[in-house]
Amino acid sequence: MSYVATSPNAYRHSAVLSATPGQLVVMLYDGARRFLRQATVAMRAREVERAHNAMRRAEMILVHLDGTLDRDQGELAENLHALYLFCLQHLARARMSQQAELLEQVSALLAELQDAWAQIAAEAGRG
Repeated sequence: MSYVATSPNAYRHSAVLSATPGQLVVMLYDGARRFLRQATVAMRAREVERAHNAMRRAEMILVHLDGTLDRDQGELAENLHALYLFCLQHLARARMSQQAELLEQVSALLAELQDAWAQIAAEAGRG
C-alpha cells in the first residue's frame, strides 16, 4: 500500500486517538449521517442491498451510542435513549416501506444532536 493510500486512514486514526469523548460522539454522529446519506441515495436508486448495508452501519452506530450512555446522568440519558430508540424504529420503518424521506428525518434529528454535542465539545475544549 502506498503512502498516499494510507495517509487519509492514518489521519483518521490519529484524529480518533487524540479526540476528547465529546469529539468522539460528534464523529459518531457524523458517521451515522454519512451512512444515512449513502442509504438515501441507494434507496432512491432502488439499490436495496446497498441501502440496507449503509443503514446497518448507521444502526450499529446508534446502538453503540445507546449502549454507552451513562445511565447515572438520569433524565438526559433517558431522553437520549428514547431518541435513539425512535431513530432505530424509524429506520426499520424506512427499510420496510423503502421511504428515503424517513432516512432524511432521522439524519435531520441526528444533525441537531451532533450540533449540540459539537457545542459541548467546543466549550469543554475552552474550559
